[in-house]
Amino acid sequence: MNDLHQVDICTGPGSSIDLSIPGICEGYLMKRRKYPLKGWHKRYFLLEKGILKYSKTQQDIQRGKLHGSLDISSAVLSINKKAKRIDLDAGDNLYHLKVITQHRSASFPNLIYEYLMLLTYCIPCSCSQRTPSLSRHSHRPPSVADSMAEYFDASDVIPYETSSEAEASDESGLSDITTTSNSEPDEGHGECRRTTLPAPGKDNSHIGIMTILYNNIGKDLSRVSMPVALNEPVSLLQRLSEELEYTDLLDIANHIDDPYERMVYVAVFSISGYAWASWRYRYKPFNPVLGETYESHREDRGFHYVSEQVSHHPPISACHAESENFTFWQDQRWKNKFWGKSVEIISSGLVNVTLPRYGDHYEWNKAVTCIHNVLNQQRWLEHYGEVVIRNKESDVCTCKITFVKSRYWSSDNSKNEVQGVVLNRAGEVVHRFGGLWHEGIFCDTLPTPKCIWKPNEQPEDFFDYYGFSTYARELNELTPELEAVLPPTDTRFRPDQRLLEQGKVEEADKKKDEVEEKQRERRKEMAKKGEEHVPRFFRKEVDQAGKEVWLYKGTYWQLRRDPGFANTDNLHLW
Repeated sequence: MNDLHQVDICTGPGSSIDLSIPGICEGYLMKRRKYPLKGWHKRYFLLEKGILKYSKTQQDIQRGKLHGSLDISSAVLSINKKAKRIDLDAGDNLYHLKVITQHRSASFPNLIYEYLMLLTYCIPCSCSQRTPSLSRHSHRPPSVADSMAEYFDASDVIPYETSSEAEASDESGLSDITTTSNSEPDEGHGECRRTTLPAPGKDNSHIGIMTILYNNIGKDLSRVSMPVALNEPVSLLQRLSEELEYTDLLDIANHIDDPYERMVYVAVFSISGYAWASWRYRYKPFNPVLGETYESHREDRGFHYVSEQVSHHPPISACHAESENFTFWQDQRWKNKFWGKSVEIISSGLVNVTLPRYGDHYEWNKAVTCIHNVLNQQRWLEHYGEVVIRNKESDVCTCKITFVKSRYWSSDNSKNEVQGVVLNRAGEVVHRFGGLWHEGIFCDTLPTPKCIWKPNEQPEDFFDYYGFSTYARELNELTPELEAVLPPTDTRFRPDQRLLEQGKVEEADKKKDEVEEKQRERRKEMAKKGEEHVPRFFRKEVDQAGKEVWLYKGTYWQLRRDPGFANTDNLHLW
């Protein structure tokens, strides 16, 4: 990080910087791959009149066959001198470039590197006023890159190519859905579950995210408390539980004898966990405090889920769910990279699912999530990257899923594309499937081609209520029956989150400060005593690959039954 230099220099009369920059630069640079986001490849770049274009060769550029272009004046530039790397973020486009190191003496790579660096220094700005502006031409917002800063509540950052051979649509079979989900009564919810929230979401467009960032440049953003109006009234522990909305896919998978078809259903389940993101780009979940828990006992869906915040720095959320058809667990750790106009959220944790009938143990990584245009209200979100699913108990087949990154010329109708293949031991394709991760997944290589999954229909008023689905609206519901059996550390008792749900934003803001201050005081007291927090329901282990993992102790539901959490020692988090 010491090699990343933030440029914030004003030039004017008398400046010693040489402004005699050339009008045209062209040549080869290394560019980070968009698809499937692994490694780098050589591309030919042309920089002319502030517009950076690229293609495979100079001939392609001359013929107008471009792979992409970017207006330098609208981009935030970040320079890593030691690595000879340039990161350009124009909101909708994010380019990562570097000089071909084996040709450091070549004129163009070094020239364009110096050219872009010089452009960064030469953007006009007012030396008398240090507050950045979002004006496209006259002011430059500060450059911040490769940031691991954990933004909002005290632990994360701002919340905020594509053509398929066969586009999925209702006409191609998406309407012939094979899985369904329902929301029927379960324990602690009487006859029905709620279908709306106490109050609609408040407009947060007046909150100046850029001002918040600028005022805290150089500070530890993980300790900066953010306005509660940027939050939605669920926690990250509850957000993780949303990945279980379509567990009926796993119920089906546990009764399919063909291992290749079984893998298709497991793969589509992994995709279904991203569907919420299409409507949830305006707010972010509350970050759990250390020791916070959440349970979801869903008799209507046949599973019970428990989660706990097991670490604060770095933030780690562990969860575990069981049913007669599957076991699901993961511990998620996020790294957040702010590139100036976009935020990439990268998860390093692995998701695990076992199917008891066949003894399968599937494991997979998660795609990268990127929120574009985070500094204004025209935010949009996408997932991209490659997800690989392996069965740790058998090498009969593997699955590769590609969340396709949007190209700059893509229409809105072609965004959110996902493609997948199931491969045998020899690497031959057995099944293909694809579609849009927010609309549905179709597989045409099964004996009967069909739509494997389609998300549940959104409520008509979803936009007014944080973009919540019917399932998400049920997560924070607290009935008298539940109140009697939950531990006091459960997210449903978190007062700032409850106040926000009720539409009391100012009160929620004050309470949020109190909750975070209490967490800091508890940490200080433990440090004085030389103590460390010990998670209650999860334990840390090292797996066969030498990686640290958090596994469920198996005690939560037993304690819930006997002696009951009202009769045990509990943390006082609020």
